[in-house]
Amino acid sequence: MSDALVIVITGATHGIGRAAAIELARRGAHLGLVARSETKAAQTRADIQREAPGAVVDVFLADLSVLDDVRRVARQLDEHYDRIDVLVNNAGLHAFSQRVTGDGLPEMVAVNYVAPWLLTDLLRDKLIASAPCRIVNVASDAHRQVRTLEPERDLRSTGAFSMAESFELYARSKLMDILFTQELALRLAGTGVTANSCCPGLNASGLGRESKLFNGLAGLLTRWGLLSPERGARIIVRLATDPEFKEVTGGFFSSTRRFRSLPPASLCRDAELQRRLWRATAELVARN
Repeated sequence: MSDALVIVITGATHGIGRAAAIELARRGAHLGLVARSETKAAQTRADIQREAPGAVVDVFLADLSVLDDVRRVARQLDEHYDRIDVLVNNAGLHAFSQRVTGDGLPEMVAVNYVAPWLLTDLLRDKLIASAPCRIVNVASDAHRQVRTLEPERDLRSTGAFSMAESFELYARSKLMDILFTQELALRLAGTGVTANSCCPGLNASGLGRESKLFNGLAGLLTRWGLLSPERGARIIVRLATDPEFKEVTGGFFSSTRRFRSLPPASLCRDAELQRRLWRATAELVARN
């Protein structure tokens, strides 16, 4: 394997994930894209190689709402790469109605939180063996609107919700991502593997693609130059590659604050809540 950074990124076929993948390829990275759609993945690979001629781009297909798919793609990644220098858990979903996965989980929680938790856990030995190594979890400043979290309940809450309520549930899934990242950083201390989370800001990311209203508004703002996947991707690229973040771990960074580390909501700093969520998640994936 060459000296190029091996970077695995989920959710790279649209929005900020695609923009981040293109920029990482321009910087010489060897990319592993985890995608659900073979067609979209092939188009994304072609786009990347057009923007960064000579870029090496591998594609791994998986539906991240299905836990067995996450397990399978983790095995494939582990077998395919001698090392993984950066894991970017970027894939995300904003569902405007409740859907329950085959594992009995709310789809938004399964994709936004459980999948990155499980993928990271299954690749843990590979990541440690690859140290120095970085993990970047894409979260959101939306987590600040959440006032309470009950891990044992909220991981499995599959009751119907309205469009308005969907924003709070999305925010809760992103709160879980930050809690997970904080606990992960503690558990990886001394291994040479760092873990940070970030908010890429309001961007034309494709997250709200299920809503015609949301899509229409995003399209309008994009034409006005107010939304840019490339702008949102910068924070992912910096956390993944910039030397200044080489030893930084357990941080939450916001692109709306000039890439500064800033304290997440107080719930995220609750050490006992971090541990409870970790235990509840480990028990959940063990039963499914």
